Amino acid sequence: MYTPEAFAIEDPAVIHEFLRQHPFGLFVTYTTKGLVATHLPFLFAADRGPNGTLIGHISRANLQGRDTDPAVEALAIFSGPETYVSPNWYPAKQETGRVVPTWNYAAVHAYGTPRFFDDAEELRRVVTQLTDAHEAVSRVPWKVTDAPPAYIDGQLKAIVGIELPITRIEGKLKFNQNRSAEDRAGVIQALRELNDPHKTEVADLMTSLESSQPQPD
Repeated sequence: MYTPEAFAIEDPAVIHEFLRQHPFGLFVTYTTKGLVATHLPFLFAADRGPNGTLIGHISRANLQGRDTDPAVEALAIFSGPETYVSPNWYPAKQETGRVVPTWNYAAVHAYGTPRFFDDAEELRRVVTQLTDAHEAVSRVPWKVTDAPPAYIDGQLKAIVGIELPITRIEGKLKFNQNRSAEDRAGVIQALRELNDPHKTEVADLMTSLESSQPQPD
């Protein structure tokens, strides 16, 4: 991922939190049919390996589970808040006119060699952990054990597990850090005035980045 220094996430803890907050990824591998990509939720285990491990599952019918080339690195892509940024939002437009549109976004790319598995008990642990993680917000969380055991056993036979020990990872927060504080403030204000929840999420993130910047003595 092309990442200028101003946009790079250097703190592993920030990347780890990003993966927990944005678990739905794009899993890309090289197969006998060329590149194949699957959208799926991952669990992130920070304590497994030097860079953590991603865990998930795909359909047994998915080509990736049986034809992924183990000699070629796989990639999992995670996206965060994003938005278009208009040049009109920069005070610099009035001062110099030297502004162009851009797109603000957050992303993490994780690389590694995947392991595919179909052991029933290992798969049961994965689907249980995924379910518990996402049902935690429910007033009455659904549990895997709520369904008939024979039904779950049948569902497990239809999937293949994925374990991706991360060998290298890249994080990027591109939110106008290369522009002046005044221009960033103009973008934040404009995004909030749009009254769009997605735009407001970007504005909130930009505001948090501003507060984390070192202050002059």
